[in-house]
Amino acid sequence: MKSKYFVSVIMPIRNEAEGIEHTLKTLLEQDYPQNRMEIIIADGQSDDGTIEIVKAFASQYPLIKLINNEQRIVPTGLNKAINISNGEVIIRVDAHSVYPQNYISRLVEALDEYQADNVGCVIETIPYNNTSLSKAIAIALSSPFGVGNSSFRVGVEKPVEVDTVPFGCFRRDVFDQVGLFDEDLVRNQDDEFNARMRKNGKKILLIPDLKCQYTARKNLKQLRRMLFQYGLFKPLVNYKLKEVSTLRQLVPLLLIIYTVLGFVLSFIHPLIAVLYTIGLMFYLIALLMVSLVQALKHSKILSMWFYLFLSYPSMHYSYGWGYIVGLRKLLTGCKKSVEFTISR
Repeated sequence: MKSKYFVSVIMPIRNEAEGIEHTLKTLLEQDYPQNRMEIIIADGQSDDGTIEIVKAFASQYPLIKLINNEQRIVPTGLNKAINISNGEVIIRVDAHSVYPQNYISRLVEALDEYQADNVGCVIETIPYNNTSLSKAIAIALSSPFGVGNSSFRVGVEKPVEVDTVPFGCFRRDVFDQVGLFDEDLVRNQDDEFNARMRKNGKKILLIPDLKCQYTARKNLKQLRRMLFQYGLFKPLVNYKLKEVSTLRQLVPLLLIIYTVLGFVLSFIHPLIAVLYTIGLMFYLIALLMVSLVQALKHSKILSMWFYLFLSYPSMHYSYGWGYIVGLRKLLTGCKKSVEFTISR
């Protein structure tokens, strides 16, 4: 394996005791030479045993470095890791994922092959466990009905320039020219950073021949919380960029507006009530059909259909409601991550 570049792999974590060992093993088993890479883990003050696991690995593998991320949020962890890194290429990874043996080498190769500034792979979302609910959540997170035209989630057939990629493999000079990750964004910091890259003429590429496995949330409560937070921080991202980065983010918002406003207006005139009902029925029929078609691919048809039927609206309405809460916060003067972060 050619090792033209020294690579810094950076990973922000907090309370990842369940999966960090498996993730680290897949990074240590890479076909990229270990003497040409480092793994910097920024821990957000974990209290579940994560630190002890990482320290055990670091004692055996000098390329693993553990640093403290006192602020406990992803962008500060990323920035701290970048600032102490030595790599000519910086690869951002996630503790919820499992990486194929050629992950680092293929991303580094693709940077030069396609003259890109940031390269990412397709995410293969896998269930948290073997239950019908976990399988349904994983399917919903990989379906166009669930996530729209998010290319890295639904897949592509050939290398394509995109608005964002999962995690990312960056040339170091990108950070010198564009800046670091925005520390006001607890969520969506990757989207905002990639949008800044595009504004500066940088090339972001998604390649289809490399996939990493991402473990989905284990229940509907966690799924709703994740999507709510994604929606919550999107208005702040748009405010910072002074534009709506993608149109797909507005669909859940419009669904919420249609559901609530249509219900209120339906009392004004019978025609509005009819049109409102037709619209909701269209969504319901689409939800039923998509869930049924995907459930037919699995043996537990009834339970799978039921959980898919619950997963999709959980995603749509949670994201949409988060977006509305984010808009309200933005309009009332909240422009910092601490002001956006709310318990839910």
